[in-house]
Amino acid sequence: MKRFMQRTYEQRAFPGQRSRLRALTLASVLIVSSLSLATSQSWADAALVTEPPKAVTSAQLLSYQQDAALIRQTYESQLYTLPAFKMGHYGLRMYRQTQDPKYAAAIWADLARVASRLNYFATEVSTPEQIQAYTDKRLHRYDKKSDLRSDIRYEVTLKHPHYLYLGVDLLGSMARANEYGLKHRNDPTLREVIRRYDFRQYATDPAMIRAWAAQLANQVYWLRQLGEQDVVEDFIAAFRETYPDANDDQLTRQQLMNKVYGLTHIIFAAAEYYQKPVKESDFQWIYDYYRANIETILADTKEDVIAEVGINFLLAGLEHDPIVDRTRQAIQKSLNRKVGMIPGVDGNTDLENGEHRNVLAIMLLDWRGPKAVPTIQQQPDMFSGLPYGLVKKTAQAPSSLVVPGPDNVVIPKAESQAGVSE
Repeated sequence: MKRFMQRTYEQRAFPGQRSRLRALTLASVLIVSSLSLATSQSWADAALVTEPPKAVTSAQLLSYQQDAALIRQTYESQLYTLPAFKMGHYGLRMYRQTQDPKYAAAIWADLARVASRLNYFATEVSTPEQIQAYTDKRLHRYDKKSDLRSDIRYEVTLKHPHYLYLGVDLLGSMARANEYGLKHRNDPTLREVIRRYDFRQYATDPAMIRAWAAQLANQVYWLRQLGEQDVVEDFIAAFRETYPDANDDQLTRQQLMNKVYGLTHIIFAAAEYYQKPVKESDFQWIYDYYRANIETILADTKEDVIAEVGINFLLAGLEHDPIVDRTRQAIQKSLNRKVGMIPGVDGNTDLENGEHRNVLAIMLLDWRGPKAVPTIQQQPDMFSGLPYGLVKKTAQAPSSLVVPGPDNVVIPKAESQAGVSE
């Protein structure tokens, strides 16, 4: 496996000054030049520490907002041509940023998608035999893909086949319904399925983390939000052991992106996806890593990841941190203004394929702050005529009635609480 090569960066030379004063002697010029060269390295090394961050001008902020508006125009003129998942992904994020009711139709499409998935899982994929058949089909689809990331995921998921059903599919749909203040009408059936499995086996496996870092970050927080098994801290500890910062130079570019992508999603999941702010001090190790490695992140990760790093700072209220402006400038530089979007690394400008990175670019360039919306409690008009299968969530009894046991056998809570966080 090709090792990730550390980049070396050229130092900027200080330009020699040409005297316009005839009285200045050659000796003076040599002295000044020597002093400049002797101190240039120390100035360069100290710049990030001793110099205050340059204030972003109002003109620069305006240019960011204008570019965000350009991308919005590109997507919103064709939003309802996108598949329901992409439409909902875009519409939900834009609504949380703007609270503009024009995104209501996209959110309803997302509701319909979630309802359809949960209806299917509750009625056709809930027994061990049905889950096995479902995961066999999902694995077969991965086996047909030829990119490196899919190869890594396929190989590790062969050892944990039920993860595709439980983590990638079921939990995501249940969590989205929960964010809206909803649940499935057969919610007890779906929760019973979750409780058959000890999610710790996925969240702490280094091979799984190397394949699914960002997804696992989402899923451990979703489990916590649903009031089920809490393995957030277990995952974070395993993540840090899998990706020690001192070993970054041994990572391939794909694995570097997987690591940084995992870091950004720890923050996103803790913020419940742009719904609430986070405290930098709660994730100091992540923000310290970003600051120490921003050059590598900008040079060797994709626009999706770069934008997510910037938004992580915005979620912590760090809009004046120099990292934010650096990520914005990188995204702005990647913008193809002729087509009104951030193209893929191969130049692809397909709207569906580019939705993820472009909605992130909009949020980074024109950040409006986190907001816990929409919910059926706060915006009931948006949830009139719910798709079949979704109902309003009601107060429920404490959910930790059972804990997963060995070999996926459910053990009554009274008999075992080992390793389960409340």
